[in-house]
Amino acid sequence: MPPRVVIVGPASWNHLIVLDRLPDPVPHMQFARDAWWTIGGTSAGKALHLAGLGVDLRLRTPLGPDDDGARIRSALEAAGVAVDALPSDRTEQHVNLMTEAGGRVSLYVASPTDPDAADIAATASAIAEAEVAVVDLAALGLGVIGHPSRGTTPLWIDLHDYDGESAFHEPFVRAAEVVFLNADATDDPWALLRSCLDRGPRLAICTLGAEGAVALEADGTRHTVPAAPADVVDTNGAGDAFMAGFLAATLGGAGVDAALAAAARQAASALRTRHLHPALAAIL
Repeated sequence: MPPRVVIVGPASWNHLIVLDRLPDPVPHMQFARDAWWTIGGTSAGKALHLAGLGVDLRLRTPLGPDDDGARIRSALEAAGVAVDALPSDRTEQHVNLMTEAGGRVSLYVASPTDPDAADIAATASAIAEAEVAVVDLAALGLGVIGHPSRGTTPLWIDLHDYDGESAFHEPFVRAAEVVFLNADATDDPWALLRSCLDRGPRLAICTLGAEGAVALEADGTRHTVPAAPADVVDTNGAGDAFMAGFLAATLGGAGVDAALAAAARQAASALRTRHLHPALAAIL
């Protein structure tokens, strides 16, 4: 039986390093305050939170025939995520340099190979059988959004720090039914949401960090939600958790306001752990 949700996009093996300050662009030495290895990748984060909320899903992600790929798959499956691993010469890997104040520099030290035509077609067919598809910003996602085999399944797309003008994001915005983004690239979230809706989605949602989130429907209806309280351990993956919480609530029949409240609570659960999802603390 097909899953209710298909998630398409990256999973990575990440080395997270906490520093007093982000490095200056000059030769020097710093001592790390903390460091650990964990699963990363925006699609992995969404899959972990949806699985934790009991949503039937499958994650389609490129993984290499290496130790990192095996670690990712094993940990995700232990957390209840069904994984369809697409062949890649290598597994994606990042080094994230972070500060306790929230600064971050992400270094991509290994990237997966681009999917071939057969993998794109198979992923598009998997999307066509699902109730909803979450398609993330990557080569695989770009290949499937316009593929003739993907059918009419609604696409939910996370635009991250979209500025309203990026050419790379354009086909994703136009293919989406629902879009999520953050306010990093705008001083006017409402205007940015309106520009997204003008391209075709029925709903656009912008997270505002500690200020919560706002949402705009195609008919102009506005919604706001405060951030849920949390003792912040790490901010990585909070946006993915927010989107997962909103989607899970929507699948359960919630309206926009109730789904936003559920999303805020789910984001708080990610903030309280140094992994993408609390379940990984025991697994890893």
